Amino acid sequence: MPRIVRIKLVSTSVKDLNEVCEEIKRIARKTGVKMRGPIPLPTKRLMVTVRRAPSGQGTHTFDHWEMRIHKRIIDMDADERAMRQLMRVRVPQNVRIEIELK
Repeated sequence: MPRIVRIKLVSTSVKDLNEVCEEIKRIARKTGVKMRGPIPLPTKRLMVTVRRAPSGQGTHTFDHWEMRIHKRIIDMDADERAMRQLMRVRVPQNVRIEIELK
């Protein structure tokens, strides 16, 4: 029987990610299960450099675009009541959640 649930959260929006983490923390407090986290993992930065002018004349100017991917990990005991409430959490569209039983 699995004893620990590992929840991995990934998003480009820190605000939405923290809201989901707070909701999971609220569930853990309400049901009385032990919880570790949310543990912030290093933020991944994706950089894209794009040429401003499509033609080859004139000065070379570039735009730099960046997308940051934020990650969190939460470990909690696998209690049936807590898991049922966890499945009902509203997750925004830009937050990806992965639940793994260990």
